[in-house]
Amino acid sequence: MRSMLLGTAALSAALTLTVPASADGIGVSDPRDLDHGVDLRSVVVDHGADNVVVTTTHRNLRPSFRSGSSGAFFLDTDPSDTGPEYVFVGGFFDGTDYQLLHTEGFGQGKWGKPVKGSYRMRLNYEKEHVRVRISRETLGSPAEVRVAVRVAGTYRDGSDTDVDWLGEPRSFTEWVASS
Repeated sequence: MRSMLLGTAALSAALTLTVPASADGIGVSDPRDLDHGVDLRSVVVDHGADNVVVTTTHRNLRPSFRSGSSGAFFLDTDPSDTGPEYVFVGGFFDGTDYQLLHTEGFGQGKWGKPVKGSYRMRLNYEKEHVRVRISRETLGSPAEVRVAVRVAGTYRDGSDTDVDWLGEPRSFTEWVASS
């Protein structure tokens, strides 16, 4: 497995790199910077032979809709085209839905039509994990991928919504090749 280094000085200063033991992947830690249960603590990207799996870890993730917890996983699959080609969006509470969309950027106004194919999201409140699995075929079988992750949550009193990015806003992990 090849070791992955983070690309920008700001990202590398804020994050700690760990490499998972299976498939070609990258693991990145994120500092505690929100007082909300959706606070992003780490992201692991595994780019296997059949699937791309992104697993996020949070602090105090809750199943209640009152948390307003949600996330967007931006996937860049084309090194020659700057920015993401896909965004996987969904809520992080019981009864919510999720969808993989085409995109031409990070803003919701750039999100396009739903992608047909095999993908799913699983929430594990005991482990405080969100796991997204997308078949490589659904993504066009890319040789490598990189991801940017944004999560958000609303406070119980409805007073505010906080956003947490992995590293700097709109920054990607390094490229991860398929194993």
